[in-house]
Amino acid sequence: MSYILGISAYYHDSAAALVRDGEIIAAAQEERFSRKKHDERFPVQAVAYCLEEAGITPEAVDYVCFYDKPWLKFDRLLETYISYAPRGLRSFLKAMPQWLGQKLHLPREIRRNLRGQGRARAYQGPLVFVEHHESHAASAFFPSPFEEAAIITADGVGEWDTTTWGVGRGNRIELREGIRFPHSLGLLYSAFTSFTGFKVNSGEYKLMGLAPYGRPIYADLIKEKLIQIRPDGSYRLNLDYFTYPHALRMTGERFARLFGGPPRRPEEPITEREMDLAASIQAVTEDLMLAIARSVQEKTKMKNLCLAGGVALNCVSNGRLLREGPFERIWIQPAAGDAGAALGGALFVWYQLLDHARPADGQRDAQKGSLLGPRFSSASIASFLKDSRTCFTRPPTERDLLDRVTDLMIGGQVVGWFQGRMEFGPRALGSRSIIGDARNAELQATMNLKIKFRESFRPFAPCVLRERASDYFAVKAGDESPYMLIVAPVKEEQRIELTSQQRELLRDPDLRKRVSVPRSTIPAATHVDYSARIQTVDEERHGRYYRLLKRFAEKTGCPVIVNTSFNVRGEPIVCRPEEALNCFLSTQMDALVLEDFLLVKSDQPPEVSPADAGRYLSQFQLD
Repeated sequence: MSYILGISAYYHDSAAALVRDGEIIAAAQEERFSRKKHDERFPVQAVAYCLEEAGITPEAVDYVCFYDKPWLKFDRLLETYISYAPRGLRSFLKAMPQWLGQKLHLPREIRRNLRGQGRARAYQGPLVFVEHHESHAASAFFPSPFEEAAIITADGVGEWDTTTWGVGRGNRIELREGIRFPHSLGLLYSAFTSFTGFKVNSGEYKLMGLAPYGRPIYADLIKEKLIQIRPDGSYRLNLDYFTYPHALRMTGERFARLFGGPPRRPEEPITEREMDLAASIQAVTEDLMLAIARSVQEKTKMKNLCLAGGVALNCVSNGRLLREGPFERIWIQPAAGDAGAALGGALFVWYQLLDHARPADGQRDAQKGSLLGPRFSSASIASFLKDSRTCFTRPPTERDLLDRVTDLMIGGQVVGWFQGRMEFGPRALGSRSIIGDARNAELQATMNLKIKFRESFRPFAPCVLRERASDYFAVKAGDESPYMLIVAPVKEEQRIELTSQQRELLRDPDLRKRVSVPRSTIPAATHVDYSARIQTVDEERHGRYYRLLKRFAEKTGCPVIVNTSFNVRGEPIVCRPEEALNCFLSTQMDALVLEDFLLVKSDQPPEVSPADAGRYLSQFQLD
């Protein structure tokens, strides 16, 4: 057997992934163990988990792959500093200590952090460094079901590249063209994320969720002043409006004047300007991705497309690309950001460098539902719960458990659902989820404000039985979205005709009033523009979660429930039963399922429930 360990670290979302003879054995982000969101440090705990899952020690690893080439990245940093000197001195001096202390000595750092059994000696095997966008491309193509496909990667920046395209065939990928820093679609979107008061590398989801509340009135201005989009999908930014190449901020005064005033400060009220800015940059992003895709398809003549890089997490853009784009099928890496590049690097070594054959049947991907993280046995959970002094039950059969949970949801209760292996990537896919009845019009506000403690406008995802997805959403029968990376419109026949009073509420400056207007038969999972970020659920990938939805549909006639990640704002998704219990007790969640065990909030003794929500939330920095 041959083991290859992939690592990403030292920027954001560090992670580790382990591949055995081409099979993905384990993958996880460091944040899930360290409890520091977007943890950028070397993934010591994630590596330890991957090795433990395989039952091996570092001595058994044949290759270790790092997801980018630090010397090329350092070259970009130096060249950028020289180009902008002396303006970039402050950001340059801030970056230097980590580069001189860690990033330029990565072989030493990797070996030091990978010690053998008993931590007696450092890892002595080969180290491989793969270019950043090659890692992204490998993460997109190699786990996909396609024998051949076009590949597009787009993010903030790797070493120099920010957007690339190429092709994958069999066991090889080839990147053919790219856009180089400082011209970057990812950084353009992040600039608007920052300007509207959200945190870069975290708040992009919020900007995407805010966009449907606004009007794209600035889209033409963005295309006129900020970005030139060419017919072939290539583009250039007008760098006069941006400061990110040489400063610690994304934008400066000229950008602010263009959009009518200074940036919104974090946690300030959101105004119509922010909504319209969000709608505008979202529209430009979608237009550009469509232009790139059409150009790439024309050049490659491929029917299939694989996507990765942080921009590939823009599920609204992905949905439009699927509906309007030139490709018949699209596969997107569920951990499309830097975490997934750890997996891509490991697969790149196995297939491209070691030249092993790659199976692809055109139907099933090799991602295993992206359920690649730790799992916990019922025996270990039983022991934990007994020590916790909580009140819990263990229904005698799975059917009894599913009946109890579905009855709770039908009664308007919100349930924490902790099952099987933890998800790899930013989405909760039914293993570490908070779930409820999508038909409940009050559920979105309840979950946002009383459980997630986050902005009221942020939407929740519907999980739907794969075989019934086309009954509720504008997708083709048989299409699937198992990784929650596609937004689709809710079908016309599921929409509710609004009253004149409700239409008036949709123009109210208070976003909470807009959110309160039900728009479909599944209002808790329908966004303001009648869109939904869907996850199709099937029994092969999702097991008990599928059977839960099936039982819910049998009782209600509705095959859709609402799902959000099991965490509060600023907290990484829960990994262990301890974190799930703490989150349950510290929020207004009504029930918790830990594998075979059910805890109901109203049954808990006073000494364990509820915990101090304020104290719990204070552990986590707001995202």
